[in-house]
Amino acid sequence: MTERAAPFYCPYCGDEDLRPHEEGHGAWECGACNRAFQLKFLGLLARGLQPNSTGGEPI
Repeated sequence: MTERAAPFYCPYCGDEDLRPHEEGHGAWECGACNRAFQLKFLGLLARGLQPNSTGGEPI
C-alpha cells in the first residue's frame, strides 16, 4: 500500500495550513480555522463513469 494522500487545502476555509490530527488515520486539522476533519475513501462505484450522451444538463 502506498503512503496516505494528504489534502491540499481545508474543505471549510480553503487554507493550506494542515497537519495530521491525533484522532487516527485520515484525520486532519486546520491551523487557520481551527477545525478538524476526516477523509475516508469509500470505494469505487459499480457503474463507473458514464458520459452524458445528450450534451446538456439533466432536467
